[in-house]
Formats: sequence, C-alpha cells, structure tokens
Amino acid sequence: MTDALDGLLEHLRERFGDHVLSARRDLDELTIELRPAELIEVMTALRDEQPFRFEQLIDLCGVDYAAYGEGEWITEQASNAGFSRGVKGNSFARLGLTGIYGVDTIETNTGRRFAAVYHLLSVTHNHRLRVRVFCEDDNFPVVPSVIDVWAGVNWFEREAFDLYGLIFEGHPDLRRLLTDYGFIGHPFRKDFPLIGNVEVRYNEEKGRVVYEPVSIEPRVLVPRVVRQDSRYADADQPQEGADNG
Repeated sequence: MTDALDGLLEHLRERFGDHVLSARRDLDELTIELRPAELIEVMTALRDEQPFRFEQLIDLCGVDYAAYGEGEWITEQASNAGFSRGVKGNSFARLGLTGIYGVDTIETNTGRRFAAVYHLLSVTHNHRLRVRVFCEDDNFPVVPSVIDVWAGVNWFEREAFDLYGLIFEGHPDLRRLLTDYGFIGHPFRKDFPLIGNVEVRYNEEKGRVVYEPVSIEPRVLVPRVVRQDSRYADADQPQEGADNG
C-alpha cells in the first residue's frame, strides 16, 4: 500500500503541478487540497485519465473549521474547577451566541472556515483519495458542483447544503434534504445552538403543529472521558495483572 500511495502521489504532482496546493499522507491515506476554480478540471481528469481512474465518488461532506480543536473539556491546562468547566464553558454554539464567544465575525484558527471534502475510489487501481476544497468566502461559501462528473453526488451536495449551508454552483436542484420544511439555519455549523432555535408541539386549540421559541436551558452535562480499562486496551500490549505464566 505504501508503494501504491507513493506512486499515486507522484502521478498527482506530475500531472497537476501547482493545482495541488498541498498533499498529505497520514495513516496510509492520501489527502490533497485544490482551489475551487480548478476543481472541475482536476476532478474530471481524476475520473478519466488512466493513472487515476477514480470511477466512484463514495462520499462528500462539509466541514466547519470554526474553533477547530477547541472545546469545553480540553484538559491540558485544566484547573480543579472540574464539572463546572463544561456547564459554564466557552462554547459559543452551546450558548447560542452570534459567533465565536459572542462576536459577529467568526474567526477560525485555520484561516478559512468552510470546506467540502470528497472521498474518491478507483476500482481499477484499488486507490482511495481524499480531496479537500476550501470555500473562499466564509459569509457565502460556494464551490462548484461536481454533479456532471459523478451524478451520484446529487444527494451528498444537498446534504452538505442543508447541514452546513455550502452552495454548490451548478447543482440543478439544491434543496434541503434532512431538515424540516421551513427550517431556518444550518444545524452542523459551529454557531448553530445545540438546543436549536425553535421547538415543535401540537396545539389542541389551533388543531395543528406550532413552532415556538426553544425553552431548553443550554447546558453541557457529559464531559469527555478517556477510559483506562480492558475495552480500550491495545490487544498487543500485556494487560496489568494478567497471568503471563
């Protein structure tokens, strides 16, 4: 697998040159980054040209890099405040603020907020490739639709639009896919409150379902726990107290 990935990476660099902004190998997986303007050209070549032959797009997902790597339960510099760190944490999403820690403009520690990530499979060569494209405008995230390259991406792009608000330019029917009719916002964005914006109930007087402001108190009750027991132990490592005789 290592030789195959090295060969694929070499072919990618020779064929696309500066079109590939970055290429990274991690855990025997290859990830490349492209610009939105060059996405269709490169994706078409990845599908059609013999050294690549990525016949299938097996997944597409959105990513919101706002507050990337941050959270209420980070413990590297934790005090003895314990559980209260989570209940009164600094998560803007859980507190329902307009942006990170209440500011109107959401900044990221990666420089760009939204990205579309594509997972490609070559049946011919038994290769897998991850392609990432960052949106250039955080306030109006747009990337080209690849539906003319892989028709099966239709629902994936609709899902990313629904959950993250990514606009796929050229998609013939970019409608919400998972949320309810009249839903406002994009629930997988980091600044969308975990308690939601509205709640639904049946009103007997009106004889119909009504939407009302959410009444749930935003709290974090489940800390991140790293368990040290046999369920998470490395099978290759001897267990403490085990009989080695």
